[in-house]
Amino acid sequence: MIDWEDVRHFLAAAQSGTLSGAARSLKVDHATVSRRLTALEAALDVRLMDRLPRSCRLTTIGKQVFERALEMQAAADGISRLAKAAHAPLVGRLTLSAPPVLVTHLLAEHLTRFRLEYPDIRLSLSAQGQQVSLSRREADVAVRLVRPDEAGSVTRKVGTMAFGLYAHRSYAHLATPERWQFIAFDQSFAHMPQQRWLLGIAGDRPIACELNHISEHLIAVRTGVGVAGLPCFLGERDRDLVRINDAAPSFARGIWLVVHRDLRKNPAVRAVMDFVSNVISENRGLSLR
Repeated sequence: MIDWEDVRHFLAAAQSGTLSGAARSLKVDHATVSRRLTALEAALDVRLMDRLPRSCRLTTIGKQVFERALEMQAAADGISRLAKAAHAPLVGRLTLSAPPVLVTHLLAEHLTRFRLEYPDIRLSLSAQGQQVSLSRREADVAVRLVRPDEAGSVTRKVGTMAFGLYAHRSYAHLATPERWQFIAFDQSFAHMPQQRWLLGIAGDRPIACELNHISEHLIAVRTGVGVAGLPCFLGERDRDLVRINDAAPSFARGIWLVVHRDLRKNPAVRAVMDFVSNVISENRGLSLR
């Protein structure tokens, strides 16, 4: 009889490609992952992985076991979700994953309202730009700026985040567009739609600085260092900023709300989804278009 914990550690090692990576993801030590992997190989009487100096490589049978193990993990996660859905209504701890700009400048501002209405729900707000897996319970509800395509999820568009060019009203070159300098993301964000949009507008004009979070762009533009591409709901609320160059190409990103289909009817999950949807719909800068 194989131990599910051994299988879980094997999956983590196979997905990360190293024992140390598996240990970090599972929050255990390297020795525990090695011991669990050895135990699984002993129980199955096969070698699942070749342990190389800096990586782990699945054997032929290991690849086959890995595929079955993924099915086991999906089934185990499904059991957990069904159990969670059966809990008492409007009680429990729920994780909401959302882009940092929405967590910091929108959702966190309305937590008191949520708490007053649902005092028995402990809402954990996670500011994450990357995709999370709802199937693996990395979050209960997620908000994304790209339409998710994870199997088993239910997705709904709840808003549109328009972007514009902003500068401090005292910016030295406000009236001379040819002298504008821009606040951008660094090269690791070259694939990001708003980075491509901003650089397309900048053209041959210089980049004043590179920062990797919208909140940092907001701080930088307030200092008068240059022109930033900000979500309009953020730029319009700051009285020291002015929107410039209305002739620039328009740009917007959709806002998507996603939940695993097994949890979509859970009352507490529905409460979180309604909270997000209402907060976004009440903000004119994020209206659904």
